[in-house]
Amino acid sequence: MKTFEKKPPSPRQESIDRRVISQAEDDSAWEAPVRVKRAKPTSLSISGDLAARAGFLARLHRSTSLESWVERVLRERVELEESAFSEAKKSLTP
Repeated sequence: MKTFEKKPPSPRQESIDRRVISQAEDDSAWEAPVRVKRAKPTSLSISGDLAARAGFLARLHRSTSLESWVERVLRERVELEESAFSEAKKSLTP
């Protein structure tokens, strides 16, 4: 079994932490809260061939279920795409 050592926070992270803690009780230091609504659950349809291939990979990765594996892979891909979009947007902003 692998053991993971927790890395100490970087000086930049410590600086950010100190600033956030010092401003925690100062309402003027914070932006207005953002309200979000949870999306309704959605079903997706995929071909039988793709489902079989995904099932094989889920078992290969020892996932507890095909659904949890697909959700994890989809979440990772969405985060990757959002990050790429954000970086592209920054590079286009003068």
